[in-house]
Amino acid sequence: MTETNDDPREVAWHPRFAKTVIGHDETKAHFKKSFDSGRPHHAWLMHGTKGIGKATLAYHFAWQVLGGSEQTRRWIEGRAHPDLFILERQLNDAKPRKLKQEISVEDARGLGAFLARTAASNWRVVLIDAADDLNSESANAILKLVEEPPVKTLIFLISHQPGRLLRTLKSRCLRLGFSALADTDVLSIINALPFGVQPEHEALATAVSKSQGSVGNTLALLHSSGAKAFDKFASSQRPRLATLTTIANELSGRGQGPDEFRIFSDLLLGHLAQQAKDKGSVKAASAYETLSQSLRITEGFNLDRKQAALEAMRLATDALKAT
Repeated sequence: MTETNDDPREVAWHPRFAKTVIGHDETKAHFKKSFDSGRPHHAWLMHGTKGIGKATLAYHFAWQVLGGSEQTRRWIEGRAHPDLFILERQLNDAKPRKLKQEISVEDARGLGAFLARTAASNWRVVLIDAADDLNSESANAILKLVEEPPVKTLIFLISHQPGRLLRTLKSRCLRLGFSALADTDVLSIINALPFGVQPEHEALATAVSKSQGSVGNTLALLHSSGAKAFDKFASSQRPRLATLTTIANELSGRGQGPDEFRIFSDLLLGHLAQQAKDKGSVKAASAYETLSQSLRITEGFNLDRKQAALEAMRLATDALKAT
């Protein structure tokens, strides 16, 4: 845990604090059957839309595997369990501190050091959240460890866009697919979160209806300017260039950080993916793949976000016209 409040993950509703997991019963049962057999596969790729509970369930599995006690829960909540390793993006050294765009190779090598130590308990658990944030160097650095970890080691790779991952890395894993949550489940989860002030009922209902079954999307739609920009795009019927330009300007205005652009990008990609799935649209699927790559390049090289957002919306608009 960082010594400052700069880390956006240090919130009371972070997945490691969840004491129950709502939904995904088939996924839970599939892993339980494998683990109860005594010979579970060592690496699991947990994939699905961002914000639908993959990390929450991964932490829940970790808690169960590492003993399932209240002491285990307190250690996990405090990021202090000696047999749990979390590989994720770290904060940079700038002021104000922000999350790096990728998981660095130096952080990935820390996994090797963790697995080289003697386990304090019966099992060791690794959570990679999210595997999409690995660059080519960090992905290759963990490849051998994911393929052949020490005995009694379980590795959970969380992915929102598994198409981005190295094929060799995916081939080492069994897949745990996650479907969108029902709106009633999203509402149950949101209402149980420890907000200081609960969202207004109407605003919450609207956010849930547009969230594509994602708690993360719902929270973003309630609080994020990037999500509000996406909502303007999604609500526009055949938007004109002037409308798209206005939305792009809002995303690149003063005070808009890279996290808002990332939220906007994730929502736009999720929207295209859902359209491709629901309507069997080849054009939407093709646009998804093209945008996934171009938006990642924009973030990785800190390119002009206004132009990137404008081009992304134009491409998405053309694709959606054909659905």
